[in-house]
Amino acid sequence: MTFKNLNELSKFYKKKRSERITSLEKSGFLKNDWKESLENNLHLSEEIADSMIENQIGTYQLPYGLALNFLIDGEDFAVPMATEEPSVIAAASSAAKLFREYGGFQTAVTERMMIGQAIITNVPDPEKAIALLEENEIDIIQKANQAHPSIVKRGGGAESIRIREIEADQEYQTPHFLIVHLQIETLEAMGANIINTMMEAILPFLEELTKGKALMGILSNYATECLATASCRIPCEALKKGSLSGEDVRDLIVLASKAATIDPYRAVTHNKGIMNGVDAVVLASGNDWRAMEAGAHAYASRSGQYRALSSWQAASNGDLVGELTLPLPVGTVGGSISFHPGAKMTHHLLDNPDAEKLESIIVAVGLAQNFSAIRALVTEGIQKGHMSLHARSLAISAGAQGDEIEKTSQLLKESKHMNLAQANDLLNEIRKKQ
Repeated sequence: MTFKNLNELSKFYKKKRSERITSLEKSGFLKNDWKESLENNLHLSEEIADSMIENQIGTYQLPYGLALNFLIDGEDFAVPMATEEPSVIAAASSAAKLFREYGGFQTAVTERMMIGQAIITNVPDPEKAIALLEENEIDIIQKANQAHPSIVKRGGGAESIRIREIEADQEYQTPHFLIVHLQIETLEAMGANIINTMMEAILPFLEELTKGKALMGILSNYATECLATASCRIPCEALKKGSLSGEDVRDLIVLASKAATIDPYRAVTHNKGIMNGVDAVVLASGNDWRAMEAGAHAYASRSGQYRALSSWQAASNGDLVGELTLPLPVGTVGGSISFHPGAKMTHHLLDNPDAEKLESIIVAVGLAQNFSAIRALVTEGIQKGHMSLHARSLAISAGAQGDEIEKTSQLLKESKHMNLAQANDLLNEIRKKQ
């Protein structure tokens, strides 16, 4: 097992930002030559921003924080998260601290295989076309790899094809489609450009074989061949909350999990909570959070109904056991990862993980986030933690500074009404007494 000096991170949330950076350095997560970048607030220069998108006129910042206490496969992590939503980082850290005492999170990652799609229409003889595609699989793979030889030299590239046939549907007025999946090993890259280049390169050959018309060739963000699973286990006595016994809390969490499995209205919100954690790490690491969202929600619907992505069950000895599986085609090279200061800092703080380890970290954070949300819902309610942070936001919006923020937010939490007008009134009262 690999451990950091976590004592340096004690009461991290109570420290000033400069003190947090120093503690992070002393703990072993932040190397000295990276400290200045963090002190400069991960500044994104105008030149870099202008090269990333079209019509750039400024940068839109998000808070960048750390979820602490994570023990994942025996290794300590302080996980960077970029998010605007209050309580997300606190919830992830709280769950990680609780599960840490019982072994933390264990993960498993499948072989990282990405999928490219060629969609073909107007195929005169689908049965014959499928036979020809299968007979020419080696040639198809070869043409794909010739389009991107550099990935092949590094040990990756196209490896196999899979053919899907979708019949015409009168209800939706869709024609017959013949779809060729190309399975591609993209190594440390998410690989969108690699895949798209390969798919477009093989379209003429696919048209020749099928006598059909190629509609498009592009990657699929439904990465069913790139799955990451996290699991955790905790004795029910550790779940005791207020007047509720550990058994009570365990059973309520299990019941909530079942509700999200069967009811899509609950499942959507259940999964949104998971993605609160997932998206924040994906964004911080410079990866495509929209792709992860689309793939995750498609995976939640694989049974034909939208269901919970995670499951919580009682083990035979009474422990609570959680598990989460997600398609996570993330990369550690390519795109903005190599030049965006926030993405570079994230990979540094995570000790420059390879793509598989990054998948493991992300899915573990998703499971931790899910646990905290469900436990809060079935015990004290979700609003308690939210309202504490909401009070601070209102205090800041009212103009509170320094010690005024804590004083105003505390009075807000004790007030009958929690809104900006009340925050303004309370701040004025505090300043009159000074």
